[in-house]
Amino acid sequence: MRSNIRRILPIAALLVLALGGVVFAQLRSGLYRSANANSLPQRAAGEFAPDGKYDAGAFPSFTPELAEGEGKLETQSFCAICHSTRYITMQPPLETTEWEAEVNKMIKTYGAPVPEATSKKIVSYLQAHYTPGNRKE
Repeated sequence: MRSNIRRILPIAALLVLALGGVVFAQLRSGLYRSANANSLPQRAAGEFAPDGKYDAGAFPSFTPELAEGEGKLETQSFCAICHSTRYITMQPPLETTEWEAEVNKMIKTYGAPVPEATSKKIVSYLQAHYTPGNRKE
C-alpha cells in the first residue's frame, strides 16, 4: 500500500506543477491583464444640443402631514430636529409599548433634546394615532 502511494505522489506533484505552469502562462500572456481594459473599444460621448434642456429639476420633497391631535405640534417640532416626520408615517404602525421604547431610544441612545414632560406627550400622541388599531391611511 505504501509503495503505491510513494509511486503516485511524485506523479501527482508533477501534474500539479504542470497545471500551475499552464495557468501562470495564461496569466502572463496578457489575456487577463488589467492593462487591456484601456484598449476596449468605447463609443464617443454624444454632443449636447445647444437648445436642449438637460435639467431634471428639483427632487420633490414633501413632508407628510401628521394626524391632527394633542401632541402633534410637539411631535413635529422635536422629532424633526433629527429627522423628517416621514419616519413616523412611512413605517408600519407600532404597538403602544413599541412607541414608548422608540421615543426613549431617540432620547437616551441618540441624544434627542426632549424634556420628559414633552416626551410623554409625544408618546401619547404616537400611541393615539400610529398603532395598528388606530392608524388612518
